[in-house]
Amino acid sequence: MTDTQDALDRLIDRTLQHYEEDAYPLIPYDPEWPSPCYRHQAEAGTDVSWQPVRNMDNSDMFERLSEALNIDIHSDIIEYYTRYWSDPLPCCLPDGRRIHLLFAWSQQDLERLRANLIGHALSKQKQKRPLTLFFATLEPNTDYMLSIDNRDGSVWLERPGKAPEQQLSTSLAELFDTLQPAN
Repeated sequence: MTDTQDALDRLIDRTLQHYEEDAYPLIPYDPEWPSPCYRHQAEAGTDVSWQPVRNMDNSDMFERLSEALNIDIHSDIIEYYTRYWSDPLPCCLPDGRRIHLLFAWSQQDLERLRANLIGHALSKQKQKRPLTLFFATLEPNTDYMLSIDNRDGSVWLERPGKAPEQQLSTSLAELFDTLQPAN
């Protein structure tokens, strides 16, 4: 197991403990958008609880993304997006700012993510900026996202179409160990 996977597992454990103290989050059940995250099935539109679930599927999505972009993708972002299925998770940075960690809800959602990452990467290429890959949004100001620098895995706050503005950590593992679950 890598540092990124270990740190993400610890964050998910903290999140699940947080849910047990409060309540698991609810989401309208959508049979057209299946996911192993649903804690049970229900009629369409009925609120059901969900939780992050380890992704045991093998996917070549990042290999195909790497081929499409003709660049090696940093292993931390691959490990992040392929470790768990989940809806976005609210967390707090050490300074109290809220973020939503983005995940894939299902294999179908992973393909949608691939298309979004390609669009983001092509925009970076057009701007002649180094590749960053997003994994979270700053809330409530969703004009900002958290991204990793594909060259070294450092974590940055940036706005779409702009250069990264603020380094938040040297790695995803370092960042995950500082995050606290939020409602």
